Amino acid sequence: MSDKSTAENMLDAAKAKVNEGADRLREAGHNAAHAVTGDAHHKAEALEDRAKAEVHNAEANAEYNEGKREAHDGDGH
Repeated sequence: MSDKSTAENMLDAAKAKVNEGADRLREAGHNAAHAVTGDAHHKAEALEDRAKAEVHNAEANAEYNEGKREAHDGDGH
């Protein structure tokens, strides 16, 4: 059970989605750099950023679901 309120969970979900978006943008940049230069380092960084994005996506979903559950509990926290 979370000690956070519904609003706190939703805010954390939004932050995680912003972080996911930033990770995906970095991934795209590294993929573009790899396509231009062929440097395997860029491909490795793209894969790392994709993994980070997936973690942030999972965090966002968990926070959202917890916030939704808290909202349906009736007490909001």
